[in-house]
Amino acid sequence: MRRLLIALFVAAAVPLRAQGPLIVDVHTDLSDVEKKLVALAKAIPESAYGWRPGAGVRSVGEVFIHVASENYQIPAFMGASAPAATGITTDFKSLDAYTGKARDKEAVIADLAASFQHAHQALHVNTDANLGEKIKMFGMEFTRQRAMLLMITHLHEHLGQMIAYARSNNVVPPWSR
Repeated sequence: MRRLLIALFVAAAVPLRAQGPLIVDVHTDLSDVEKKLVALAKAIPESAYGWRPGAGVRSVGEVFIHVASENYQIPAFMGASAPAATGITTDFKSLDAYTGKARDKEAVIADLAASFQHAHQALHVNTDANLGEKIKMFGMEFTRQRAMLLMITHLHEHLGQMIAYARSNNVVPPWSR
């Protein structure tokens, strides 16, 4: 059922001829990790948003904003610019202003959710026909397909991190209850 809903979402935004099984699967996985990260962002109390496991390590709130920033920057490398209000471009320095802005829990959740909405829309620059096309990202050559897979693996890396952060703060992930 979930796969059908994602397929319908994707089809509504982009003609079906432009969407193949890989891209549909990427959107399905993106939706799954989005649901879990947003649920964790809501479940962790605001008092724990400044918690970090050690010096020099991102805090709870900083990890969520890092995820949001990459949901804008990785698609920018694929040719789908981030909203101007974020200030994010393919230049790493552009992330500093975005990630350094003070936010309360409500703003973190809103920014995180908006970044996932952008990521879904931005991935539509990829089609079956151009997945093998080379792009420059992080100073290296990637195919569009590899860039999409990097985006998903990056999100799962931080999902695991946030599960550990949540449990360290006595928060059980909502889907585990």
